[in-house]
Amino acid sequence: MLYLATDRRVAVVDPTVSAVEEAFVPGVDAGEGVAADGVRVECVAASPARPERAFAGTAGAGLFRTTDGGESWSGVALGPAADDVDASHVTAVAVAPWDPDVVFAGTEPSRVYRSTDGGESFHHLPGLVELPSSDEWAFPPRPHTHHVRWLEPDPAREGRVLVAVEAGALVVLDVGDGTASFRERPPGARRDTHSMATHPDAPGRAYAAAGDGYAESRRHGDDWDHPQAGLDHRYCWSVAVDPADPDVRLVSAASGVRTAHSPGRAETYVYRKRGDEPWTLATDGLGDPEGRTRAVLAAGDDAGEFYAVSNRGLYRTTDAGASWRALSVDVPFGEGGGTASGLVHV
Repeated sequence: MLYLATDRRVAVVDPTVSAVEEAFVPGVDAGEGVAADGVRVECVAASPARPERAFAGTAGAGLFRTTDGGESWSGVALGPAADDVDASHVTAVAVAPWDPDVVFAGTEPSRVYRSTDGGESFHHLPGLVELPSSDEWAFPPRPHTHHVRWLEPDPAREGRVLVAVEAGALVVLDVGDGTASFRERPPGARRDTHSMATHPDAPGRAYAAAGDGYAESRRHGDDWDHPQAGLDHRYCWSVAVDPADPDVRLVSAASGVRTAHSPGRAETYVYRKRGDEPWTLATDGLGDPEGRTRAVLAAGDDAGEFYAVSNRGLYRTTDAGASWRALSVDVPFGEGGGTASGLVHV
């Protein structure tokens, strides 16, 4: 099962029959086909350990949760931050691999919240915006605004979460019993990270796709390297890792912001890297890169299985991107197309 989020709604997809089973539009009846004014879906997360429970963050309407596989959704209050910052813009959400009842949410302005009861309640983890570099964080077109773009819990270190602030810093969060500490900009970390991935069979390893390039860590995010040989497009958006091999990774990329996100100017690519080999294109079956917005990627269950969603639709590969096949799914974009905001396989 896939939870697939566009800027308009969240769909539950059964890829075995290429069908949308349920579709949720925050703020209005799903049948109307558009999101409520001012509401945009930003992210989606779920755990294979509890596939019937998923979370969707929106800009304008806060966080939503389903506990029945997408048949119904309800709003979840994050609770006020210590400084009473509005938490209605939820830009990142993640379920901890060490405990599916532990959920992290990130917002705009940048704050991090945690739940330990499966999303029934959340509390603010203070300290993020007290970091020294926070005065340098900014996200256009609002130069005084920034947000948490991605949260990546570490499967091999309970309590460790990598926090991507767009734009300005990668932050290492460590949560203990009643404590939370933030450490900013570890050596080599990117400043504009869009997404990250980890792998249960590679303890300590982390992968990052960023607007300022690709990066990898082998020490739980404490330092980062930049294996970019062959990666001709360095504005990276999404990264996913082969379920059976942590040395096989895919990344979606473009030459810049406009060619990544704007359907009228888009030109995007998917690359594959095996071990220490250079990156190579992995676009066979995805069609012409012109007009295709940056793909959101997700790993499947089996060796070589990945999914990719863009304004062109939903695709699947079983050979790690050597070839892709379009699934006959009516991806719920708004009129005129758009961009995908999340994809998770459970």
